[in-house]
Amino acid sequence: MNLVDVAYAASGPPGGSGGSSALMTQLLFFGAIFAIFYFLLIRPQQKQKRDRELMLRALKKGDRVLTTGGLYGTITAIDDAKVVLRVADQVKLEFDRSAIGRVVEPQGERNA
Repeated sequence: MNLVDVAYAASGPPGGSGGSSALMTQLLFFGAIFAIFYFLLIRPQQKQKRDRELMLRALKKGDRVLTTGGLYGTITAIDDAKVVLRVADQVKLEFDRSAIGRVVEPQGERNA
């Protein structure tokens, strides 16, 4: 028996099906990477954006809020684009609605 015959007998059939399995492995790898990015980055960011939009839509007169600049105040007037906050007696400031960072509990209930 010749060594060349043994080498051909050990190899796969001509046409090489190994290329398509490598392609499938790469596709699965990229699919897994995309799934990881989706569940760790994209989906939580979409949820956070949706929650913020719900919070901004639910604002109402009398809510105590914290602006993104760190200013506490109570909403005295609100419309689609702006919010008027009372920050002290006789001191009212006008802000863009998107400047509201979060709603906080009223001062009276904080120590309760």
